[in-house]
Amino acid sequence: MTTLVCCVDRDNDIGRKAGVRPPIAGWEAVRSLVIDVGLAEPEATGVNSLLEALRVTRELRDEGDDAVVAVLSGSSESPVTADRAIAAQIDSLVERYDPSDAIVVVDSAADERVVPIVESRLRVDAVDRVIVRQTRDIESTYYLLKQFLADEELRTTVLVPLGVGLLLIPILLFWFSPAVALGGVAALLGLAVLYKGLGVDERIGSLSSWSRELLYSGRVAVVTYVAAVGLAAIGLFVGALGVSETGGTELEPIAAVGFVHYSIPWLALAAVTAGTGRLLDELLAAETVQTPYLNLPFALLSVGIVVRGFTGYAFETELAVGPAVLTPAQRLVVYIGIGILVSLIGVRVTSLLERWTVGRAVDQQR
Repeated sequence: MTTLVCCVDRDNDIGRKAGVRPPIAGWEAVRSLVIDVGLAEPEATGVNSLLEALRVTRELRDEGDDAVVAVLSGSSESPVTADRAIAAQIDSLVERYDPSDAIVVVDSAADERVVPIVESRLRVDAVDRVIVRQTRDIESTYYLLKQFLADEELRTTVLVPLGVGLLLIPILLFWFSPAVALGGVAALLGLAVLYKGLGVDERIGSLSSWSRELLYSGRVAVVTYVAAVGLAAIGLFVGALGVSETGGTELEPIAAVGFVHYSIPWLALAAVTAGTGRLLDELLAAETVQTPYLNLPFALLSVGIVVRGFTGYAFETELAVGPAVLTPAQRLVVYIGIGILVSLIGVRVTSLLERWTVGRAVDQQR
């Protein structure tokens, strides 16, 4: 039973400063790496992470456990490249040492994001977070600010939006009132914080690779996604047009309900189209489809029908529009019933398809 003590360096600071290629495994190799990194940059937090990994390994060995210390380094190119590099290094260490569990040593929130990658290959018994204690005086504050300014990622994340906001203040004050100028700058800084905090930059960075993979793979979802975007655009246009025709152009609750009422059929059709393309891709790729993919189009359609019923009830009750055959309450009951019926049909179709695929697999095995 071998325990793998992993010191994670997602942005490859340790490998870049020491000039070594990861992974680095073994007590002597990691101890030598501590000296190299410490001589290159004594104030780096990576030195403390390496020392903590060695300390944990020594304690495990003193308790009679078989422990191996290793350093996993990613890449500074992109988060996806860094995570894939670390995954490959874990695979090589597992093949080499055949560990039964792992202890992960990290010194930042970015490094801690690698923990799920380790967990997908080994049982993680503990995550050791290294917090470096600093003296709170003027000199330490100066060095902390110096390190902050030297970090390229922090500069682009904090200083660039702050600088743009400061430049916009005199321009906005020249054209608008102080309240409008300060409100605009605060909104800009808030958008910048949300952009980074929600990881929009990472999603946009992975969008190009996802699009290329989708186009080159020849999937049906390429056509259905494009059709879904077109249907959604039509739905938004129809919703806006319907609200304007009823005179509810102001930002009122009934105008929002009317917009959803007119646009929901198109939006539901767009969602069903996208879900059907995903279903066909899964069916063509594996010849067997999981239950969520089979039931997805029916679930989306039933939700769209029920939402249409509720918005129609509120919209027609407020403006007294719609046919006089049924009252708004009766129409709502009919829409809910149709939605439940569509959902039950989806469950039934899913069950029949699952039985058919299972029976086909059994026949092929025979």
